[in-house]
Amino acid sequence: MKKAITLCLFLGLIFLMVSILVMDENNGQVENVHEITAMVLETDNSNVIQSGISSIGYQFLEVEIMHGEYKGHIVTADNQLLGKLEIDSFFKPGDKIVAALLIENGEIAQAKALEIYRQDSLLLLFGFFVLCLIIYAGVIGLRALFSFLAALFIIWKFLIPGLLAGKEPLLLVFLVLTLLTALIMFSIAGFSKKGFAAFAGTMFGLFVTIMITIFFGEQFALNGMTSPFAETLLFSGHLDLNMQHIFYAAIIIGASGAAMDIAMDIAASMEEIKLKKPDINVYELIKSGFNVGRAVIGTMTTTLLLAYAGGYLSLLMLFTTQESSFIRIINLKIIAAEIMRTVVGSIGLVLVAPITAIIAGWILSTEIKSIFAAVPKMIVRKGAR
Repeated sequence: MKKAITLCLFLGLIFLMVSILVMDENNGQVENVHEITAMVLETDNSNVIQSGISSIGYQFLEVEIMHGEYKGHIVTADNQLLGKLEIDSFFKPGDKIVAALLIENGEIAQAKALEIYRQDSLLLLFGFFVLCLIIYAGVIGLRALFSFLAALFIIWKFLIPGLLAGKEPLLLVFLVLTLLTALIMFSIAGFSKKGFAAFAGTMFGLFVTIMITIFFGEQFALNGMTSPFAETLLFSGHLDLNMQHIFYAAIIIGASGAAMDIAMDIAASMEEIKLKKPDINVYELIKSGFNVGRAVIGTMTTTLLLAYAGGYLSLLMLFTTQESSFIRIINLKIIAAEIMRTVVGSIGLVLVAPITAIIAGWILSTEIKSIFAAVPKMIVRKGAR
């Protein structure tokens, strides 16, 4: 009965968060601009100049609106091409796209093509992920899904608006990650010794990561402008943002996920050892935690390196083709920033592992009830003196 209630609670919370996110998407219209889906019927490329593999100019599309108040209307939409392949989309007949409609006096005054419509494929991919998660992990998988959506919800609804409002990035990120760590750890492990040990280990790693990030950030002289679209964000009306601290915050967020992972790995392993061998002493349990931590760190650090290197694979290939020197590569802002991300995250992992092992060893080997029972006796003895 208790499991059924828990299951219903998690399902209800997941449904609530998804509903809020979907409602936010549907209501996110800017005054008289409506974003809709449309089907491309014809294209006019006469004003497009081809330059190598990129295109510059305007592509005009005849599109049919597929939903909403103006469903069935056929309008002409323009698609501006800037010659930047990472931004531009070149459409062809039969493409399903996202378009923006400018409405004046109840009529469509202008239409602009924005992007290929990818939402259905993204939802299908996410649905496959959820299916795999629940088939393998069952109720734990459902809890993991809840923590995933809750993290997305908190970041989108609280962290991003707070940063845009000019709140101090490091303080805001620390508070948000504290909330997320508690939510993720306790939703997965429950209010158990394992959950408390993993939470405490992660928070220690988070604090140390913040200190290291601030110190070495100043040494590296990085201003935060290496982040994608940082310049675009500033010149879109947010010149007052502290991009350096936002960059630091991004490093801390990236490192926190791996820290949570390793803290839970060690705490869960030590709990399993304690369950299988209840008579194990604190020293041996902590030693086992250290051994597990060493093995996990050995692969996790490389995982961070591969994750960051994968994001800049084309840049590394460019360095090779231009035969750039090592001293030039290593001192570039963008490379120094990624090295800082990787190494700071790795330092956090190295420190989280032993601290979590020590905390978990003490908590798992101590009867919590006996601790609380001893408190009144200590007070009585002190009063008697």
